[in-house]
Amino acid sequence: MSADLQVALLTREYPPEVYGGAGVHVEYLSRALAPFVDVQVHCFGADRDDPLVAAAYRPWDVLDGEAKHLAALRHFSVDLAMVAGVQGADVVHSHTWYANLAGHLSKLAYEIPHVLSTHSLEPLRPWKREQLAGGYHLSSFAERTGILGADAVIAVSSQMRDDVLASYPQADPDKVIVIPNGIDADEYRPDHDTDVLDALGVDLERPIVTFVGRITRQKGFTHLLDAAEHIAPDAQLVLCAGAADTTELHDEVVGKVDRLRDQRDGIWWIAEHLPRSKVTQILTHSTVFVCPSIYEPFGLVNIEAMACEAAVVGSAVGGIPEIIVEGETGHLVEFEAGDDDYGTPADPQGFARDFAAAVNDLVQDPQRAGEWGRRGRQRVLDQFAWSTIAEQTAELYRSLG
Repeated sequence: MSADLQVALLTREYPPEVYGGAGVHVEYLSRALAPFVDVQVHCFGADRDDPLVAAAYRPWDVLDGEAKHLAALRHFSVDLAMVAGVQGADVVHSHTWYANLAGHLSKLAYEIPHVLSTHSLEPLRPWKREQLAGGYHLSSFAERTGILGADAVIAVSSQMRDDVLASYPQADPDKVIVIPNGIDADEYRPDHDTDVLDALGVDLERPIVTFVGRITRQKGFTHLLDAAEHIAPDAQLVLCAGAADTTELHDEVVGKVDRLRDQRDGIWWIAEHLPRSKVTQILTHSTVFVCPSIYEPFGLVNIEAMACEAAVVGSAVGGIPEIIVEGETGHLVEFEAGDDDYGTPADPQGFARDFAAAVNDLVQDPQRAGEWGRRGRQRVLDQFAWSTIAEQTAELYRSLG
Protein backbone atom coordinates (compact mmCIF):
# COMPACT_ATOMS: atom_id res chain seq x y z
CA MET A 1 0.00 0.00 0.00
CA SER A 2 1.52 3.34 -1.02
CA ALA A 3 1.99 6.22 1.40
CA ASP A 4 0.78 8.96 -0.96
CA LEU A 5 -2.39 9.71 1.04
CA GLN A 6 -1.79 12.63 3.40
CA VAL A 7 -3.52 12.10 6.75
CA ALA A 8 -3.63 14.76 9.47
CA LEU A 9 -3.92 13.20 12.94
CA LEU A 10 -5.50 15.73 15.31
CA THR A 11 -4.85 15.15 19.02
CA ARG A 12 -4.42 16.95 22.29
CA GLU A 13 -1.81 14.50 23.55
CA TYR A 14 1.42 13.50 21.88
CA PRO A 15 4.81 12.64 23.41
CA PRO A 16 6.22 13.90 25.65
CA GLU A 17 2.85 15.35 26.77
CA VAL A 18 0.87 12.13 27.25
CA TYR A 19 -1.30 11.51 30.29
CA GLY A 20 -3.92 8.96 29.24
CA GLY A 21 -4.77 6.02 27.01
CA ALA A 22 -5.83 8.19 24.07
CA GLY A 23 -2.39 9.79 23.97
CA VAL A 24 -0.68 6.40 24.05
CA HIS A 25 -2.99 5.27 21.23
CA VAL A 26 -2.08 8.21 18.98
CA GLU A 27 1.63 7.82 19.74
CA TYR A 28 1.74 4.25 18.51
CA LEU A 29 -0.90 4.53 15.79
CA SER A 30 1.00 7.37 14.12
CA ARG A 31 4.20 5.31 14.00
CA ALA A 32 2.42 2.21 12.73
CA LEU A 33 0.55 4.18 10.05
CA ALA A 34 3.72 5.73 8.62
CA PRO A 35 4.46 2.83 6.20
CA PHE A 36 0.93 3.04 4.79
CA VAL A 37 0.13 6.77 4.53
CA ASP A 38 1.79 10.17 4.85
CA VAL A 39 1.14 10.88 8.55
CA GLN A 40 1.19 14.44 9.85
CA VAL A 41 0.44 14.89 13.54
CA HIS A 42 -1.16 18.13 14.77
CA CYS A 43 -1.12 18.33 18.56
CA PHE A 44 -1.53 20.66 21.52
CA GLY A 45 1.35 22.14 23.49
CA ALA A 46 5.03 22.79 22.97
CA ASP A 47 6.86 22.31 19.67
CA ARG A 48 8.12 18.76 19.12
CA ASP A 49 11.33 17.55 17.54
CA ASP A 50 9.57 14.63 15.86
CA PRO A 51 9.43 13.99 12.11
CA LEU A 52 5.77 12.98 12.30
CA VAL A 53 4.67 16.25 13.95
CA ALA A 54 3.59 18.89 11.46
CA ALA A 55 2.73 21.48 14.11
CA ALA A 56 1.89 22.01 17.77
CA TYR A 57 -0.54 24.68 18.90
CA ARG A 58 -1.07 26.77 22.02
CA PRO A 59 -4.34 28.33 23.23
CA TRP A 60 -5.14 32.02 22.95
CA ASP A 61 -3.82 34.08 25.85
CA VAL A 62 -7.01 36.13 25.92
CA LEU A 63 -8.81 33.04 27.27
CA ASP A 64 -6.59 32.71 30.35
CA GLY A 65 -8.49 32.60 33.64
CA GLU A 66 -9.61 30.40 36.51
CA ALA A 67 -13.25 29.93 35.46
CA LYS A 68 -13.79 26.26 34.64
CA HIS A 69 -15.53 26.88 31.30
CA LEU A 70 -12.49 28.80 30.03
CA ALA A 71 -10.52 25.56 29.82
CA ALA A 72 -12.90 24.25 27.15
CA LEU A 73 -12.73 27.55 25.27
CA ARG A 74 -8.93 27.40 25.30
CA HIS A 75 -9.15 23.96 23.69
CA PHE A 76 -11.51 25.36 21.06
CA SER A 77 -9.01 28.10 20.26
CA VAL A 78 -6.41 25.42 19.54
CA ASP A 79 -8.96 23.64 17.33
CA LEU A 80 -9.35 26.75 15.19
CA ALA A 81 -5.61 27.02 14.73
CA MET A 82 -5.47 23.34 13.80
CA VAL A 83 -8.03 23.87 11.03
CA ALA A 84 -5.77 26.49 9.46
CA GLY A 85 -2.77 24.17 9.85
CA VAL A 86 -4.15 21.06 8.14
CA GLN A 87 -4.79 22.68 4.75
CA GLY A 88 -3.62 20.29 2.04
CA ALA A 89 -4.47 17.07 3.91
CA ASP A 90 -6.56 14.41 2.16
CA VAL A 91 -8.12 13.07 5.39
CA VAL A 92 -8.34 14.37 8.96
CA HIS A 93 -8.53 11.95 11.86
CA SER A 94 -9.45 13.44 15.26
CA HIS A 95 -9.03 11.89 18.69
CA THR A 96 -11.15 12.85 21.73
CA TRP A 97 -13.47 15.84 22.08
CA TYR A 98 -10.45 18.09 22.44
CA ALA A 99 -9.80 17.76 18.70
CA ASN A 100 -13.19 16.61 17.35
CA LEU A 101 -14.29 20.17 16.60
CA ALA A 102 -11.08 20.75 14.64
CA GLY A 103 -11.81 17.64 12.60
CA HIS A 104 -15.37 18.70 11.87
CA LEU A 105 -14.41 22.22 10.84
CA SER A 106 -11.58 20.89 8.66
CA LYS A 107 -14.08 18.68 6.86
CA LEU A 108 -16.27 21.71 6.15
CA ALA A 109 -13.44 24.07 5.23
CA TYR A 110 -11.58 21.77 2.86
CA GLU A 111 -14.31 19.29 1.81
CA ILE A 112 -12.27 16.30 2.94
CA PRO A 113 -13.29 13.20 4.96
CA HIS A 114 -13.24 13.34 8.74
CA VAL A 115 -12.51 10.13 10.65
CA LEU A 116 -13.18 10.31 14.39
CA SER A 117 -11.89 7.88 17.01
CA THR A 118 -13.99 7.58 20.16
CA HIS A 119 -11.87 6.90 23.26
CA SER A 120 -14.69 7.86 25.65
CA LEU A 121 -18.12 9.49 25.45
CA GLU A 122 -19.18 12.61 27.30
CA PRO A 123 -22.80 11.44 27.95
CA LEU A 124 -21.35 8.47 29.83
CA ARG A 125 -19.07 10.64 31.98
CA PRO A 126 -21.52 12.89 33.83
CA TRP A 127 -19.12 13.26 36.76
CA LYS A 128 -17.10 15.60 34.51
CA ARG A 129 -19.56 18.33 35.45
CA GLU A 130 -17.71 18.37 38.78
CA GLN A 131 -14.44 19.01 36.94
CA LEU A 132 -15.54 21.29 34.07
CA ALA A 133 -18.78 23.00 35.21
CA GLY A 134 -20.23 24.71 32.12
CA GLY A 135 -17.27 23.47 30.13
CA TYR A 136 -18.91 20.04 30.19
CA HIS A 137 -21.65 21.37 27.92
CA LEU A 138 -18.99 22.70 25.56
CA SER A 139 -17.09 19.40 25.48
CA SER A 140 -20.37 17.58 24.85
CA PHE A 141 -21.17 19.96 21.98
CA ALA A 142 -17.80 19.32 20.35
CA GLU A 143 -18.12 15.56 20.64
CA ARG A 144 -21.72 15.43 19.41
CA THR A 145 -20.98 17.70 16.45
CA GLY A 146 -17.95 15.65 15.50
CA ILE A 147 -19.63 12.25 15.74
CA LEU A 148 -22.78 13.20 13.85
CA GLY A 149 -20.83 14.92 11.08
CA ALA A 150 -17.98 12.42 10.68
CA ASP A 151 -17.58 10.26 7.59
CA ALA A 152 -16.47 7.36 9.78
CA VAL A 153 -16.45 6.80 13.54
CA ILE A 154 -13.95 4.31 14.95
CA ALA A 155 -15.04 2.60 18.16
CA VAL A 156 -12.21 0.95 20.08
CA SER A 157 -14.42 -1.96 21.20
CA SER A 158 -17.74 -3.58 20.32
CA GLN A 159 -19.23 -2.24 23.54
CA MET A 160 -18.00 1.22 22.59
CA ARG A 161 -19.81 0.94 19.26
CA ASP A 162 -23.01 0.06 21.12
CA ASP A 163 -22.45 3.04 23.43
CA VAL A 164 -21.94 5.42 20.49
CA LEU A 165 -25.21 4.35 18.88
CA ALA A 166 -27.10 4.47 22.19
CA SER A 167 -25.71 7.90 23.12
CA TYR A 168 -26.15 9.33 19.63
CA PRO A 169 -29.13 7.55 18.01
CA GLN A 170 -28.96 9.95 15.06
CA ALA A 171 -25.57 8.49 14.07
CA ASP A 172 -25.49 6.26 10.98
CA PRO A 173 -24.70 2.70 12.20
CA ASP A 174 -22.94 1.94 8.89
CA LYS A 175 -20.38 4.64 9.68
CA VAL A 176 -19.50 3.30 13.13
CA ILE A 177 -16.88 0.54 12.92
CA VAL A 178 -14.72 -1.29 15.44
CA ILE A 179 -10.92 -1.10 15.29
CA PRO A 180 -9.38 -1.90 18.70
CA ASN A 181 -6.47 -0.30 20.45
CA GLY A 182 -3.09 -1.92 20.08
CA ILE A 183 0.23 -2.24 21.86
CA ASP A 184 3.91 -2.48 21.04
CA ALA A 185 4.76 -5.78 22.69
CA ASP A 186 8.49 -5.12 22.24
CA GLU A 187 8.26 -2.07 24.50
CA TYR A 188 5.73 -3.62 26.88
CA ARG A 189 7.42 -6.87 27.75
CA PRO A 190 8.55 -8.60 30.95
CA ASP A 191 11.44 -6.90 32.76
CA HIS A 192 12.78 -9.14 35.50
CA ASP A 193 15.25 -6.62 36.89
CA THR A 194 14.39 -5.33 40.35
CA ASP A 195 16.13 -1.95 40.69
CA VAL A 196 12.90 0.07 40.48
CA LEU A 197 11.13 -1.99 43.13
CA ASP A 198 14.24 -2.13 45.30
CA ALA A 199 14.45 1.67 45.25
CA LEU A 200 10.82 1.94 46.31
CA GLY A 201 11.32 -0.56 49.13
CA VAL A 202 8.77 -3.07 47.83
CA ASP A 203 9.22 -6.56 49.29
CA LEU A 204 9.59 -9.03 46.40
CA GLU A 205 8.78 -11.92 48.74
CA ARG A 206 5.22 -10.66 49.29
CA PRO A 207 2.37 -10.47 46.76
CA ILE A 208 2.13 -7.21 44.82
CA VAL A 209 -1.18 -5.68 43.70
CA THR A 210 -0.68 -2.80 41.26
CA PHE A 211 -2.81 0.05 39.94
CA VAL A 212 -1.69 2.42 37.17
CA GLY A 213 -3.95 5.27 36.17
CA ARG A 214 -5.22 8.77 36.77
CA ILE A 215 -7.11 9.76 39.88
CA THR A 216 -10.43 10.39 38.24
CA ARG A 217 -13.93 9.12 38.90
CA GLN A 218 -13.78 7.12 35.70
CA LYS A 219 -10.84 4.98 36.82
CA GLY A 220 -12.55 3.89 40.04
CA PHE A 221 -9.52 4.60 42.23
CA THR A 222 -11.59 5.40 45.31
CA HIS A 223 -13.43 2.09 44.93
CA LEU A 224 -10.10 0.27 44.82
CA LEU A 225 -9.14 1.93 48.09
CA ASP A 226 -12.42 0.70 49.58
CA ALA A 227 -11.70 -2.80 48.27
CA ALA A 228 -8.19 -2.67 49.75
CA GLU A 229 -9.68 -2.96 53.23
CA HIS A 230 -10.68 -6.52 52.26
CA ILE A 231 -7.54 -7.53 50.33
CA ALA A 232 -5.32 -10.12 52.03
CA PRO A 233 -3.07 -8.35 54.59
CA ASP A 234 0.14 -9.89 53.26
CA ALA A 235 -0.40 -8.25 49.87
CA GLN A 236 1.31 -4.94 49.08
CA LEU A 237 -0.44 -2.22 47.08
CA VAL A 238 1.62 -0.26 44.53
CA LEU A 239 -0.53 2.68 43.45
CA CYS A 240 0.88 4.56 40.45
CA ALA A 241 -1.67 7.35 40.54
CA GLY A 242 -0.98 10.99 39.73
CA ALA A 243 -2.83 14.25 40.28
CA ALA A 244 -6.55 14.14 40.98
CA ASP A 245 -9.09 15.81 38.70
CA THR A 246 -10.35 18.04 41.51
CA THR A 247 -9.29 19.22 44.95
CA GLU A 248 -12.30 17.46 46.46
CA LEU A 249 -11.33 14.15 44.88
CA HIS A 250 -7.72 14.57 46.01
CA ASP A 251 -8.83 15.16 49.59
CA GLU A 252 -11.10 12.12 49.45
CA VAL A 253 -8.28 9.91 48.20
CA VAL A 254 -5.80 11.20 50.80
CA GLY A 255 -8.30 10.41 53.55
CA LYS A 256 -8.83 6.86 52.29
CA VAL A 257 -5.10 6.19 51.89
CA ASP A 258 -4.36 7.52 55.37
CA ARG A 259 -7.05 5.26 56.81
CA LEU A 260 -5.60 2.26 54.97
CA ARG A 261 -2.12 2.99 56.28
CA ASP A 262 -3.52 2.95 59.79
CA GLN A 263 -4.79 -0.58 59.13
CA ARG A 264 -1.99 -2.21 57.12
CA ASP A 265 1.56 -1.81 55.86
CA GLY A 266 2.93 -2.18 52.35
CA ILE A 267 1.10 0.69 50.65
CA TRP A 268 3.20 2.53 48.07
CA TRP A 269 1.56 5.60 46.49
CA ILE A 270 3.65 6.91 43.59
CA ALA A 271 2.21 10.27 42.58
CA GLU A 272 4.79 11.28 39.99
CA HIS A 273 4.50 10.15 36.37
CA LEU A 274 6.84 7.20 35.91
CA PRO A 275 8.62 6.49 32.63
CA ARG A 276 7.44 3.44 30.74
CA SER A 277 10.59 1.47 31.60
CA LYS A 278 9.84 1.72 35.30
CA VAL A 279 6.16 0.89 34.89
CA THR A 280 6.92 -2.26 32.91
CA GLN A 281 9.21 -3.52 35.68
CA ILE A 282 6.53 -2.92 38.30
CA LEU A 283 3.94 -4.69 36.14
CA THR A 284 6.25 -7.64 35.53
CA HIS A 285 6.63 -8.30 39.26
CA SER A 286 2.95 -7.73 40.06
CA THR A 287 1.01 -10.73 41.26
CA VAL A 288 -2.16 -8.98 40.11
CA PHE A 289 -2.83 -5.82 38.14
CA VAL A 290 -6.15 -4.14 39.00
CA CYS A 291 -8.45 -2.00 36.86
CA PRO A 292 -11.49 -0.96 38.94
CA SER A 293 -12.83 1.46 36.30
CA ILE A 294 -16.52 2.37 36.33
CA TYR A 295 -16.32 3.39 32.66
CA GLU A 296 -13.70 2.16 30.20
CA PRO A 297 -14.37 2.20 26.44
CA PHE A 298 -11.38 -0.06 25.84
CA GLY A 299 -8.99 -0.31 28.77
CA LEU A 300 -5.54 -0.05 27.19
CA VAL A 301 -3.80 -0.31 30.56
CA ASN A 302 -5.03 -3.91 30.83
CA ILE A 303 -3.20 -5.05 27.72
CA GLU A 304 -0.12 -3.15 28.87
CA ALA A 305 -0.20 -5.20 32.07
CA MET A 306 -0.93 -8.43 30.22
CA ALA A 307 1.98 -7.77 27.84
CA CYS A 308 4.20 -7.72 30.95
CA GLU A 309 2.73 -11.09 32.03
CA ALA A 310 0.58 -9.79 34.87
CA ALA A 311 -2.73 -11.44 35.66
CA VAL A 312 -5.50 -8.84 35.62
CA VAL A 313 -8.62 -8.17 37.69
CA GLY A 314 -10.94 -5.63 36.09
CA SER A 315 -14.46 -4.32 36.27
CA ALA A 316 -16.77 -5.90 33.70
CA VAL A 317 -17.50 -2.56 32.03
CA GLY A 318 -17.03 -1.20 28.50
CA GLY A 319 -14.34 -2.92 26.49
CA ILE A 320 -12.64 -4.68 29.40
CA PRO A 321 -14.54 -7.99 28.89
CA GLU A 322 -13.17 -7.99 25.32
CA ILE A 323 -9.63 -7.95 26.73
CA ILE A 324 -9.65 -10.09 29.89
CA VAL A 325 -10.67 -13.71 29.42
CA GLU A 326 -12.36 -14.76 32.65
CA GLY A 327 -10.59 -17.71 34.26
CA GLU A 328 -7.75 -17.66 31.72
CA THR A 329 -5.99 -14.30 31.88
CA GLY A 330 -7.73 -12.81 34.90
CA HIS A 331 -11.03 -12.10 36.60
CA LEU A 332 -13.93 -9.84 35.66
CA VAL A 333 -15.94 -8.25 38.47
CA GLU A 334 -19.55 -7.34 37.76
CA PHE A 335 -20.39 -3.67 38.15
CA GLU A 336 -23.83 -2.09 38.54
CA ALA A 337 -23.90 1.70 38.50
CA GLY A 338 -26.02 3.68 40.91
CA ASP A 339 -28.10 6.69 39.95
CA ASP A 340 -25.81 9.57 40.94
CA ASP A 341 -23.55 11.66 38.67
CA TYR A 342 -20.32 10.24 40.04
CA GLY A 343 -20.55 6.66 38.81
CA THR A 344 -20.92 5.32 42.34
CA PRO A 345 -21.72 1.59 42.38
CA ALA A 346 -25.31 0.74 43.26
CA ASP A 347 -23.86 -1.29 46.17
CA PRO A 348 -20.46 0.28 46.93
CA GLN A 349 -19.50 -2.09 49.72
CA GLY A 350 -20.68 -5.11 47.74
CA PHE A 351 -18.55 -4.07 44.77
CA ALA A 352 -15.56 -3.48 47.04
CA ARG A 353 -15.90 -6.93 48.61
CA ASP A 354 -16.37 -8.65 45.23
CA PHE A 355 -13.36 -6.88 43.76
CA ALA A 356 -11.22 -7.80 46.76
CA ALA A 357 -12.36 -11.43 46.54
CA ALA A 358 -11.24 -11.61 42.90
CA VAL A 359 -7.86 -10.12 43.82
CA ASN A 360 -7.45 -12.46 46.79
CA ASP A 361 -8.18 -15.49 44.62
CA LEU A 362 -4.97 -14.77 42.69
CA VAL A 363 -2.92 -13.36 45.56
CA GLN A 364 -3.44 -16.65 47.40
CA ASP A 365 -2.40 -18.71 44.35
CA PRO A 366 0.65 -16.96 42.82
CA GLN A 367 1.48 -19.96 40.64
CA ARG A 368 -1.89 -19.70 38.90
CA ALA A 369 -1.52 -15.94 38.69
CA GLY A 370 1.79 -16.44 36.91
CA GLU A 371 0.29 -18.89 34.44
CA TRP A 372 -2.59 -16.52 33.67
CA GLY A 373 -0.06 -13.73 33.17
CA ARG A 374 1.81 -15.76 30.56
CA ARG A 375 -1.46 -16.53 28.79
CA GLY A 376 -2.26 -12.84 28.87
CA ARG A 377 0.89 -11.90 27.01
CA GLN A 378 0.18 -14.50 24.34
CA ARG A 379 -3.31 -13.07 23.92
CA VAL A 380 -1.80 -9.60 23.42
CA LEU A 381 0.57 -10.94 20.75
CA ASP A 382 -2.28 -12.70 18.96
CA GLN A 383 -4.95 -9.99 19.10
CA PHE A 384 -3.54 -6.49 19.58
CA ALA A 385 -0.57 -5.97 17.24
CA TRP A 386 -0.27 -2.36 16.01
CA SER A 387 0.70 -3.38 12.47
CA THR A 388 -2.68 -5.07 11.93
CA ILE A 389 -4.59 -2.17 13.46
CA ALA A 390 -2.74 0.41 11.37
CA GLU A 391 -3.43 -1.48 8.17
CA GLN A 392 -7.16 -1.62 8.98
CA THR A 393 -7.14 2.12 9.70
CA ALA A 394 -5.34 2.96 6.45
CA GLU A 395 -7.82 0.85 4.49
CA LEU A 396 -10.64 2.84 6.09
CA TYR A 397 -9.03 6.13 4.99
CA ARG A 398 -8.79 4.94 1.41
CA SER A 399 -12.36 3.67 1.39
CA LEU A 400 -13.55 7.25 2.00
CA GLY A 401 -11.77 8.65 -1.03
